[in-house]
Amino acid sequence: MSLKLIIGNKNYSSWSLRAWLFLKQSNVDFEEIRLALFTEQWETEIKRYTPAGKVPVLLDGDIAVWDSLAIMEYVRENYSDIVGWPGDRVAQAHARSIATEMHSGFMAIREELPQNLRLCQQRSRDDFSSTTRSEIERVETLWQDCFQRYGGPWLCGDFSIADVMYAPVALRFVTYGIELIPEAQQFVTLVQELDAIQDWTQDAVAEEETLPFIDAHANRS
Repeated sequence: MSLKLIIGNKNYSSWSLRAWLFLKQSNVDFEEIRLALFTEQWETEIKRYTPAGKVPVLLDGDIAVWDSLAIMEYVRENYSDIVGWPGDRVAQAHARSIATEMHSGFMAIREELPQNLRLCQQRSRDDFSSTTRSEIERVETLWQDCFQRYGGPWLCGDFSIADVMYAPVALRFVTYGIELIPEAQQFVTLVQELDAIQDWTQDAVAEEETLPFIDAHANRS
């Protein structure tokens, strides 16, 4: 086993989840190395692996690759039968666009609905800012449009990198009890049913570390 994946807390680290889920769904063997986020040892430990100081990081011998999308592209170029993009050019262009939209956007959702898999509550959209409400609506219509265009079973047909990128968003909606239109809820259900997601969530719930600045969102309304 030559690949090693450096991740943060499973309860909190959505970008770690993306790289991990991609490798699991691609049936790639790797060693998982978990670093507890923002502990006294965090900065020293993460700098051993990447100058960016963030997770995830993929190690392949002497090669280090950081950022989830960079990790996915690296693995796709060096391994066969990997989760990738749709074969159809139209669907591929669409999948790339929505994946990178997630990669660079939805900052309000990230801020107001941070990943916290131990938490489960029912929140109204009115509890959030207008910017966050707009972003939730954008995700809903994005998922709805994908299912209407390509007919499922996943966003752009077969399971792809686009689904990997939006899986943690689906789990955020579960955490904060966001009611969604039926086609958007369909994607959330698909994500929850993945064996890999169930394994990740089970590990996340069992973690003992806490991050107060994220857990504080549980008490906001």
